[in-house]
Amino acid sequence: MAGKRFPWVLAPVPWSDTPQFTRGVKDGLPLLSYGCAPRDKLATYRQLRAMGLRPNGFDPVALLYVRHNKSKKVSFASLYLIEKAAPVRPMTPAKWTALAKANFARRICRSCGKDPMYVLPTSTGQCWPCFEASENEQAAT
Repeated sequence: MAGKRFPWVLAPVPWSDTPQFTRGVKDGLPLLSYGCAPRDKLATYRQLRAMGLRPNGFDPVALLYVRHNKSKKVSFASLYLIEKAAPVRPMTPAKWTALAKANFARRICRSCGKDPMYVLPTSTGQCWPCFEASENEQAAT
């Protein structure tokens, strides 16, 4: 197929009273190409977080697609309405405590049980001295 994969279509959209040009529909959502989404009305999840907002349980209203020229791959991102977004919930003392415990658990060596004061690799779960000792044992056998 030599033509465009996503042709321009005039369709009704949730963020405007008048029909807008989109690139068709994918998964039941309007499809927008890079640079065509109204920045004052739509944002990705990461853009919402940068603004201090969250989607507030609402589903995405559109999809943004980006073509990568070098790899020829197409990526999709969900777009949410900024007007329906809510502020991010603040961190409570209980959340801070749970986060600290989770991070501490990532630092405990599975072999010696000590805290080396850095996050251990998930592949080994061991501190560097324990990893070297286990490698030397395997090399000796």
